[in-house]
Amino acid sequence: MTALVQAANAASRTKNTYLHAQYQRLAGIRGRKRAIVAVAHSILVIAYHLFSRKEPYRELGGDYFDKRRPEATAKRLIKRLEHLGAHVSVQSPLVPAVAVA
Repeated sequence: MTALVQAANAASRTKNTYLHAQYQRLAGIRGRKRAIVAVAHSILVIAYHLFSRKEPYRELGGDYFDKRRPEATAKRLIKRLEHLGAHVSVQSPLVPAVAVA
């Protein structure tokens, strides 16, 4: 368990990775220690799936959570800008978004 928590701690410090994004997202909500335990759990689940499926690891990227729900991300960022005193006007994009596989 200790080694897994240490690995999660190291993974949370990496830049532009899924595990770092997960840590950042959860640390603000649940706190740092619980976020580390959640990342440790994710590492364990990832390892299980890698061994059971015999597949290589595919990094989802640091922007995985932003791409998963782009409208929620936009809404959250607009709310933050308005909280800072900015007046925000949103226009829909001219080019339709392309789904990323």
